[in-house]
Amino acid sequence: MRLDKFLGATGFGSRRDIKEIIKKGRVSVNGKAVFDPSVHIDPRADEVLVDGKAANYREFVYLMLNKPSGVVSATDDNLHKTVLDLIPKEYRHFKLFPCGRLDIDTEGLLLLTNDGQTAHKLLSPSKKVDKKYYVKVKGSLTQEDVKSFNEGILINGGYTTKPANLEIIKSGEISEAFVTLREGKFHQVKRMFQALSKQVVYLKRVEFAGLKLDESLSPGEFRELRDDEINRILSYGQ
Repeated sequence: MRLDKFLGATGFGSRRDIKEIIKKGRVSVNGKAVFDPSVHIDPRADEVLVDGKAANYREFVYLMLNKPSGVVSATDDNLHKTVLDLIPKEYRHFKLFPCGRLDIDTEGLLLLTNDGQTAHKLLSPSKKVDKKYYVKVKGSLTQEDVKSFNEGILINGGYTTKPANLEIIKSGEISEAFVTLREGKFHQVKRMFQALSKQVVYLKRVEFAGLKLDESLSPGEFRELRDDEINRILSYGQ
C-alpha cells in the first residue's frame, strides 16, 4: 500500500495535507524518515510514525448504533439528519455507510461499516438474515395473528410475505410483541400488521444477523463491535 493512502486511511488529513507532512520529514517508516508519498509499505508489518506518534491502520470498522427516531438511514440527506451525523469526525475518513436501513421513525440496532463485501452478504435475500423487532400496536393480538405471520401475509401491493415469527408479550388495547423477519420489504412490519387491521405505534429493531442491541446505548449512541461480534457477522450464513 502507498504511504499516502495508508495515512489517509488512518485519519491524518486530506491528500494534500499528507503530502505536506511527508515532504517535511515528519513521517518515518521503521525508524527512517520518508519523503516520498508513493513509497509502498506493509500496513500489518511496518511501523509508521507521524511526529513520533504511531499511525494505526484499520481496513474495516464496524459500529453498532442505536438509531433514534427522526434520523434517516443514509450517508447524506438534504432534509433530515442522517445516521452519519451522529458519528464523531474521527471516524469520517473510514467512509462508513449503514448496512441496510430503518424507517425514519423506527429506532434500534443499525450496523455502520465500510466493509462492502460483508454488508452485501448480510443484505442478500439468499442469506435470510434474521431481523428481530420489538413492536407496540393498537389492538389485541391473538394466536390467529401468530398463525398468519407464520404462514405469510398478503400485504398491500399484492405481495405475500415469507413466514415470520410473532411472539406476543402482552395483548390489550396497546399490544406488545417481538417480530422476527428474514426479509426486508419497504415498511414490511407496519404493512403486515395493517393487513391484520392493527396499527404499529412504536417499532424498534433489537437484533440483526446474530447481533443484539446493546441496551446500555441510549438512542443516538454507538460503540464499536467487539471481536466476537465481528466474527459473528463475518461468519453469518456460512
